[in-house]
Amino acid sequence: MLKNIFLFKGKNFHDLDQLNIYSYPNDIITIDDTDQISKIIYGHDHGDLIHRYRTRKSKNKSHINNNSNCHFLIDTPVPQILDDLNIYTTCINDKIIIGLIFDKEDNPYDFKEIFEESLNEILNIEKICLFKDEIEIENLLITIFIDIRRYGDEYVERHPEIQFHYQETFIKVFLFGIDDAGKSSLVRRIKTGKFNDNYFLPTKKFNIEYYQENSRGFLAFWDMPGQRSFRNKWLLGLQDSNIIVFMIDVANQIRFEESKKEFWKIINRYDLFRIPILILVNKIDLLDQPVETNDDQYNILKKEIINYFEFEKIKNREWILFLTSVKTTFNIDTAIETIFDLI
Repeated sequence: MLKNIFLFKGKNFHDLDQLNIYSYPNDIITIDDTDQISKIIYGHDHGDLIHRYRTRKSKNKSHINNNSNCHFLIDTPVPQILDDLNIYTTCINDKIIIGLIFDKEDNPYDFKEIFEESLNEILNIEKICLFKDEIEIENLLITIFIDIRRYGDEYVERHPEIQFHYQETFIKVFLFGIDDAGKSSLVRRIKTGKFNDNYFLPTKKFNIEYYQENSRGFLAFWDMPGQRSFRNKWLLGLQDSNIIVFMIDVANQIRFEESKKEFWKIINRYDLFRIPILILVNKIDLLDQPVETNDDQYNILKKEIINYFEFEKIKNREWILFLTSVKTTFNIDTAIETIFDLI
C-alpha cells in the first residue's frame, strides 16, 4: 500500500538550505533530515542531478516556467531502499523530485505505469499545475496519492488488513464556501466528534480528510480555503467530485452577498451539471431565537435563505438545504446521510 508521497523543489539540489519539501499525508521526510534527503537525491540517478548543477551542463534542459504551454519532462521512476523506506522517485525537468513511499513488501514496479500516467495527465494534458504555489503542489500530491491508492486497491493484490477501499462506495465531497463558515470545523466534527471554538485558525491550505461510514461507504472531504486569495484555486479541487457541499455562515449576514456571488460564480462558470449540491446553513446556534427541526422558525429561516441566495434557480441537478450547527451537532448526522442519498 502507498503510505506517503513527497516532493522536493529547489533551484539547486546541491544546496539543501534552499530546498522546499512537501509531503502527504504525513511529514515522513522533513528539512532537518539532511542525510536522508541527500541519499534520496543521490539515489535517484547516482548524483547526476547534482553533477549537472555543479558543472552547469543543464542549460539545454527544459525548465519550469510560468508559461502554461510548458512541457514537463518526466524521468523514468527509480526504486530505492533507504533507511528501511521503500521509495520510488521520479524527477521533473531536473528541478523537482517526486517520491512515493510504499510498504516494505510492495513492488514499486507494479505502480510505474499509473505513476507516469498520472503525472503526465496532470502536468502535460490538463496543465493544472505549474508548481507556482503551495496549493497547486498540494493538490498535485493529493491527486496522485489517491490515483495510486485506488489503482493499488483495484489492480494490485493487497493484504486483507487494508482500511481504504476506492471502489463504487468511494465518494469525493467538495466542500467550499467563504472563510469562517465552519467548513474545517465540520470535517473535524464528522471525523473526530470534537469541536472547539478556539481550535481553528482560517484554513490556509488545501486539505483532504477521510471518513468511513461502515454501512454506507467512504467519504473523502476536499476542504478548500475560503479566503478571497485562494478562491481562484477552487477549480483544482472540483475535478471528479461526486457531490458539492456549500456552507453559509447564517450568523454573519453582512457577508451573504459575497457568499452568494462566490456560489453562483462556481455553479455557472464550470461544467458541473448533474453533480448534486448539499447546502448547509451553519451556526444557527448563534441566532437569538432557538431553531428546531421543521418548526415555524426553521421553515421561515430556510425559505428566507433560499430566496436571498436564489437557490430555486439551480437547474440540472438535485439539491437540498439544511440549517445546521457544527457546534451542537444539529442536523450533522442528517447531512452525512444526505450525502450518501444524493449520490
